[in-house]
Amino acid sequence: MADSTQKVLSLSGSITVGELAEKLNLPVVQLVGELFKNGIVATINQRIDVETAEIIVEELGLDVKIERRVESSAPAQKERVVSDTATERPPIVAVMGHVDHGKTSLLDAILDTKVVEGEAGGITQHISAYQTIRKGRPITLLDTPGHEAFAALRQHGAALTDVVIIVVAADDGVKPQTIEAIRFAREANAKIVVAINKIDKEAANPDMVKAQLASEHNLNPEEWGGDVIMVPISAKRGDNLDKLLDMVLLTADLEELKADVDVPAEGLVIESHMETGRGAVVGLLIEQGTLARGNFMVAGTAYGKVRTLLNYKNEQIAKAGPSTPVTVTGFKEIPQFGDRFEIVKSEKEARNLIEKHRQENAEAAASTNVTGADLLKMMSQQHDAADFNVIVRADVQGSLTSVIDSLKLIDTKGDVTLRIVSSGVGNISENDVRLAIGSDKTIIYGFNVDLPPAVKRLAQRDRVEIRIYKVIYELLDNALHSMSDLLAPEVVEAEVGALTVKGVFRTLKDQVICGGEVTSGKITAGLLTRVKRGDEQLAEVTVEHVQRQQVEAKEVFEGEMCGLSLKTDKKLLVEEGDKLEFFTRELVKRELQ
Repeated sequence: MADSTQKVLSLSGSITVGELAEKLNLPVVQLVGELFKNGIVATINQRIDVETAEIIVEELGLDVKIERRVESSAPAQKERVVSDTATERPPIVAVMGHVDHGKTSLLDAILDTKVVEGEAGGITQHISAYQTIRKGRPITLLDTPGHEAFAALRQHGAALTDVVIIVVAADDGVKPQTIEAIRFAREANAKIVVAINKIDKEAANPDMVKAQLASEHNLNPEEWGGDVIMVPISAKRGDNLDKLLDMVLLTADLEELKADVDVPAEGLVIESHMETGRGAVVGLLIEQGTLARGNFMVAGTAYGKVRTLLNYKNEQIAKAGPSTPVTVTGFKEIPQFGDRFEIVKSEKEARNLIEKHRQENAEAAASTNVTGADLLKMMSQQHDAADFNVIVRADVQGSLTSVIDSLKLIDTKGDVTLRIVSSGVGNISENDVRLAIGSDKTIIYGFNVDLPPAVKRLAQRDRVEIRIYKVIYELLDNALHSMSDLLAPEVVEAEVGALTVKGVFRTLKDQVICGGEVTSGKITAGLLTRVKRGDEQLAEVTVEHVQRQQVEAKEVFEGEMCGLSLKTDKKLLVEEGDKLEFFTRELVKRELQ
């Protein structure tokens, strides 16, 4: 317990550096300096959490006790309750699975499109939303990426849906992204239907897939007495696609999916990007209510008025109801991928709401500006870690999130620090190049974006490196290799042989001539040598010459007697009985995995 003279500070979630300095009656410069000494570059307005404040107070040796003030809990999220007049809505179905197992090919076959041929690397790079009609009933379909770098997109895809179609190749079986898709679906409480694709292939084995899913993931097929619908299909030939859609509708019917139509629309942002002449182009999925042209809308800290409203075929529509994917223009800035959107009555109400969202975001992010865990990590790391500075530009917000999250997952074990200098949606700009010039050795990564000729010339003039990719794993591989190049080489030693000294013939200022018996391995000129007396190491020297029977020898092996000339940087007294351990030492380039 603190004594009566000890000063007590009561803090809630976080505090700025300036506010803490004022409460501690310290110069701000001193507090900023203490943070800097521990590897944290902070400004007067940087927010730090309670744990960080405790660490800094302890480091400064102040007689101050930091207490966490418990705030009243935030109100629970509004539970969605449909009214008595709610009507049946289309099921929202996410198509998920491992890369190259045929998710987009399945959608192509259902929708009669050729999306997959235009996809970089043959993999989906962002969530795409479509609708199809089966027996007069619409079904909303979401195509989610299969590459491991797009986990965040797949997780959002699962959270949006009622039913998840997990596509598994009959000739390849359950793979990492298959397992991840199952986990996402379960976390989202979505119903699972398995499409066993590529049954047209010679190596196809649907029963193997069923056995894997049943034994390893507790997904038991109906025909084996379980409760999971599994449909063997061929997206290439079109086998059983109608049956698959019928099973989706049957699963949806059991859920009794309903939504209110005559209420303001609500839903989620599934894509967003900037287009010249159109401004912010935003993909939305309506969960309930009706969205119409002219509506004022708010998503996170972005707002606007619906200027154009398009269906998934890019056709102009006047309004859209629940479970419908749409593309809108009219936002004044790009909303974030995964933001909830809602309709408000006026622009004034929209501005008030985004101001409220900004304050909530600031409070939520405050404690993660500089946390106690960050500070302890920085204090425990050496301060000579190399920096890898990058600017990231992507075509849509979801892809940007995935690229940044994937870059942050590259494990350098503290030897390289990744710094995202700037990021954004849209083509690489002159401002990006200028920012790179101002930041030491910054690389600009572009993902599915263009490089305007004027920007390219500016970058060439100022020697700013720009790397543009269409496939995310190629971008990540490049970053991995670039970060590997910044790693300090590893010092690798290899034991070669050992000798016991039997006699010392001459000791000079920088040379010792002695002889003995090789007890293991072999000895050659040029080897490094540890001179040991018992467990104590006396020195590290180099073998200049090796002689066998007073004749220069290229190498001497175990069991043989030899004479040695050892080069040393100081006078060294070697005695009979000392041990010489011979080894090599080299610098080996390290590679990140």
